[in-house]
Amino acid sequence: MSNITSKALKDKIEQGESHHLIDVRTRPEFNSESIDATCRNIPLNKISTLDLPKESQIILLCASGNRSSRATETLVKQGFTNVYSLDGGLADWKENKLPTRNVKGILPIMRQVQIAAGILILIGTLGSLFLTPALIWLAVFVGAGLTFAGLSGWCGMAILLGHMPWNKKRQACSS
Repeated sequence: MSNITSKALKDKIEQGESHHLIDVRTRPEFNSESIDATCRNIPLNKISTLDLPKESQIILLCASGNRSSRATETLVKQGFTNVYSLDGGLADWKENKLPTRNVKGILPIMRQVQIAAGILILIGTLGSLFLTPALIWLAVFVGAGLTFAGLSGWCGMAILLGHMPWNKKRQACSS
């Protein structure tokens, strides 16, 4: 598996080198902020459906490099021979002060998860103090879900929020 640095990707984009830039984050993540270049959004769970010639130069990215590394492994196992993962993902791209495209009015999905989880935990804990002790289980359930999400990388709340109408706005470069 090969990685590509943010600077090397920027150079490829500026020089117009032939490549396919694919963001493997969820649609809401992609729609809230992406690299300011021609790119496609194919979430990690759908990357195996990629329909390109096996020798195409493919550069995958995500938020931190974790999901794009997993996507790279998937594509290599399918026989793709020229696949790269953006080292450090969008976080590294932004750290290098390279341009991104933001859609105003859409909060990043993880901020939405934090807000929703915080509200549910507050309802559970305060409700258990002032209404009925059984509401503490709401806080326990949300806390367990967040722990599972952190350990596994799979967040059911993020998936659920991703289907909300406010997260359906699309950018021009998404596919």
